[in-house]
Amino acid sequence: MPHALPPPRLAQQDLASVDALYRAHHGWLEGWLRGKLGPSQDHAADLAHDTFVRVLHKQLLAPLHSPRPFLVTIARGLMIDLFRRQDLERAYLEVLASQPEPQAPSPEQQALVIETLLQVDAMLDGLGSRPKQAFLLAQLDGMSYPDIARTLGVSVSSVKNYMVKALTHCLTYQLAQD
Repeated sequence: MPHALPPPRLAQQDLASVDALYRAHHGWLEGWLRGKLGPSQDHAADLAHDTFVRVLHKQLLAPLHSPRPFLVTIARGLMIDLFRRQDLERAYLEVLASQPEPQAPSPEQQALVIETLLQVDAMLDGLGSRPKQAFLLAQLDGMSYPDIARTLGVSVSSVKNYMVKALTHCLTYQLAQD
């Protein structure tokens, strides 16, 4: 689930507004999430809670004409994040299972690797397919720009442009996190 954020400072009337929104729609939203999550229904309560936490932290407290579609939009984004995390964990654990026992990392190391993978995934989210591929080939596989160009079927100057775009994207993401 998302990292804990410091509590926002809200006026009493804003707290009452969120409380009313929560009381009126939390049960419905959790039920909607249960229907969407299928076998992962145990996450419905967490995602419903996180939806309202997101509302609080974004201070989206103006009276809503259509609160349910608004809440569904936030919950859907959180569901996508959950599925992305599960996919990353599953892929990592598959690679890990194929490793000989002495090379298998401890549970603590596994948790750190998964968290790092999630951070990299979040950092690269929104970056175009080609720049993301070029960046990953360079950073993870250690490929040279000419090798990346051959792999992607593009020119070396295109790879340079992809890398500039990827590095700029990563820097912008990092600055937004600080």
